[in-house]
Amino acid sequence: MTRWATPKLAGYAGLSAAGLLAALVFARPELVALTAPFLLALAAGLALATPPRLQIHVELDQDRALEDDEVGARIVVESSTPVDRLDLYLRLPEGIALRDGKNPVALHLRAGERRELDLQLGAARWGGHVLGPAYARARDPLGLLVWETTAATRHELRVYPREDVLRRVLQPRETQVFSGNEVSRYKGEGIEFADIRPWAAGDPLKRVNWRASARRGELWVNESHPERNTDVILFVDSFAEARQGGEGTLDLAVRATATLADAYVGRRDRVGLIAFGGILRWLVPGMGTGQLYRIVDALLDTQIVLSYYWKEIDVIPRRTLPPNAMVIALSPLLDGRSVGALLDLRARGYDLTVIDVSPVPFTSRPASGLDSVAYDIWTLRRDALRHRLQSAGVAVAEWRDGTPLQAVLEEVREFRRYARHAHV
Repeated sequence: MTRWATPKLAGYAGLSAAGLLAALVFARPELVALTAPFLLALAAGLALATPPRLQIHVELDQDRALEDDEVGARIVVESSTPVDRLDLYLRLPEGIALRDGKNPVALHLRAGERRELDLQLGAARWGGHVLGPAYARARDPLGLLVWETTAATRHELRVYPREDVLRRVLQPRETQVFSGNEVSRYKGEGIEFADIRPWAAGDPLKRVNWRASARRGELWVNESHPERNTDVILFVDSFAEARQGGEGTLDLAVRATATLADAYVGRRDRVGLIAFGGILRWLVPGMGTGQLYRIVDALLDTQIVLSYYWKEIDVIPRRTLPPNAMVIALSPLLDGRSVGALLDLRARGYDLTVIDVSPVPFTSRPASGLDSVAYDIWTLRRDALRHRLQSAGVAVAEWRDGTPLQAVLEEVREFRRYARHAHV
């Protein structure tokens, strides 16, 4: 049962009480005669008024959704007493919009009546959203008293970022020992042809290349590349972001990370996550759909957190990264700590790729003056920073809003194909 706060006098009831008090203070009997009818009505109303007894709870059709999806919500009100007027409002967090239905709404309830109010909510932005509480205000039939309460109905709606479709992803330099979809550079048991060599004792008969053996007059066997899996670490920079309107660099980074996680999990790779910002969070690499849900759930908690504790920290702890892992970083390159952490990873020999989620589209160049000069210097420094990373052997590609993620991955692929891997 909902608990109501102490009722308050409303409207002319408060004025009548104030008029009586003024008459007693100033000893004016004519004021008493003037306010007497109102006082009688007030006394009768207070005697007949009964506190409302009702229950309010909220139901959701689903607790998980994708961006731009619609989610059905239902406010259920059950009243044991008649309520002449009930004003009801469900608080909606930022990122959840009302698309159909009435909120707030005014109701008239009879004793024992159950009312269901249907709402259609739009999931406008990814994240973990809490719906509620519900605020209620009830009045007695004469409008003399007002009861207010807050119903403790709080439901969490987790909105996942909508993923892009990737035709292919980046191949690592090194693979792991477990089976997967990535063709290893080493030779072993597999289905991808690698080379031929002379027959040796213990080679199975099915591996004999009879055509080559007939030409050379001795037995030769085929060698293959085994199919292995990869350890992929997705690095999300949450130290700083550029934002304009309802979009920002963090939104792009989170959507791209979810897309990459889904693609690599589908290839039977082990995927992990590092959220490097004011709070360091990480998930050790894992496989399967369960790991994908863990990664996406962790992404929903990613946000820009200001922390002075991490002011001088620019190193990722070693225990968070497995050896021979491929690290794909999504960063706006706005904070020196993130850049330092990426250079440290490259110095430790990790296969590193940086997707520069460019903050330039979320800014505007001043028309003239020193501000425009400072803006040009800032963009030049960003170019110099990318060149510094490339000189260290890091594949870097600038990603601007509106460009498909696949195009950026192809640019990185070309760099990794022809560039020599430098040693820092």
